[in-house]
Amino acid sequence: MEPAALHERRARKRAVSPAQQAAGPGSGSTSTDGFGVASMTDPLRRVAMRRPGRATLEADPALWHYAGPLDAGRLTRQYDAFVARVAGSGAEIEWMDDTDDGLSDSIFVFDPSFVTPAGAILLRPGKSLRRPEVALHETLYQRLGLPVIGRVEPPGLTEGGDLLWIDETTLAAARSFRTNQAGIDQLRDILAPLGTRVVTFDLPVWNGSAACLHLLSVISPLDTDLALVYPRLLPVALRELLRDRGIRCLEASDQEFEASNGLSLNVLATAPRRCIAVDGFPHTVRLMRDAGCAVTCFEADALCIPCEGGPTCLTLPLWRG
Repeated sequence: MEPAALHERRARKRAVSPAQQAAGPGSGSTSTDGFGVASMTDPLRRVAMRRPGRATLEADPALWHYAGPLDAGRLTRQYDAFVARVAGSGAEIEWMDDTDDGLSDSIFVFDPSFVTPAGAILLRPGKSLRRPEVALHETLYQRLGLPVIGRVEPPGLTEGGDLLWIDETTLAAARSFRTNQAGIDQLRDILAPLGTRVVTFDLPVWNGSAACLHLLSVISPLDTDLALVYPRLLPVALRELLRDRGIRCLEASDQEFEASNGLSLNVLATAPRRCIAVDGFPHTVRLMRDAGCAVTCFEADALCIPCEGGPTCLTLPLWRG
């Protein structure tokens, strides 16, 4: 028998208005009937993004832990190229408010909140400079009419980059410098009524607390049975879980992972075996293409590499299905 919570989840996932059915994804419809995420690779139907403003373009590198001053012109052009690829995938983009609020990292919208089949969860970033971004996400959900089903409160810390759907009833959560056990415990309580099981893994220290090592820094799902991983930093228990689930792991090279500070591995799946990746890392792209993936690249040496945030970080899925 199918659990009631799972039956309701699947019904929500299929809930699409007649207008949306006629228009299809990427039509520019502002309807919010279609929302919900329980996969990393289902077709991306709707996504939230935030354009880089003055706070990002004029950011203090030392304060925000960026690799030197940013080239505003090149960063903006590269961001626009990335937007074109997201829109070209068929996803409808919901733009977040871009008032000048001093929140340099706010273009990396994946981390301050998390969308489930029943609504959104407001998280509490481990990087304290990012905590005011949560209010931006709450405002977005109010505008879209997307319910907020919970919020991570102190002393909990949780960032979206440490959360990964294994399947529609299993969520992986990593303990890291950005996500602690208190935050994971709160997530578990919020998700329990949905029938979602939270499995926990530990990330290594790697380059220390100032660097950004998320769970999604070491694994990018490409399909239900395929993932791109960096094996040296992948938790052993997670590797075993992937093996037990029959998920094939493509192993990224040391050279490209280190040269990109991990961003070569940060890949956005827009559909099963269809993805957007940072340009300049041919071995990683070849791995994916040899496994049957259609890979679209964009230049990101002025956007993603210095700011430690890749294609996944720049997008917040609101609806996959």
